[in-house]
Amino acid sequence: MKSFFLLCGICFISQFGYAQSTDNEYDKALADSLEADQYGMKIYVLAILKTGETKIDDKEKVNVLFRGHMDNINKLVEKNKLIVAGPMVENEKNYRGIFILDVKTIDEAKELVKTDPAISSGMLAVDFYNWYGSAALPVYLETAKKITKENH
Repeated sequence: MKSFFLLCGICFISQFGYAQSTDNEYDKALADSLEADQYGMKIYVLAILKTGETKIDDKEKVNVLFRGHMDNINKLVEKNKLIVAGPMVENEKNYRGIFILDVKTIDEAKELVKTDPAISSGMLAVDFYNWYGSAALPVYLETAKKITKENH
């Protein structure tokens, strides 16, 4: 009798596992357009912005550099290269923010951030890492626009 219940349990679990491995909502065209692998993932470049070595005391110059920083962020978003960006709360590592860039290599990411005046001035420095995340991140921006009441 134990064997019967064990066999039934194994059959039930194997059927349950099989049901989870197939997905009727899979959209091959969408997956291909987002360059998703079989897991719905892809490689991005994660850039961690941190306080740079250049200290600028002139508040007006700092404001100009950060306005250029925000303009550059918007430009990279329009080019579909910047998928996620945002500041970090104050922390002991002096991390200031992150970018997730939709590029294949760290060298491509370095070229893109050179256009940021806060980075090129040395006020901000950047560490780069390859990051494996959901290929659906680019479509997150469409939703973000719909829920953002006021731009910075």
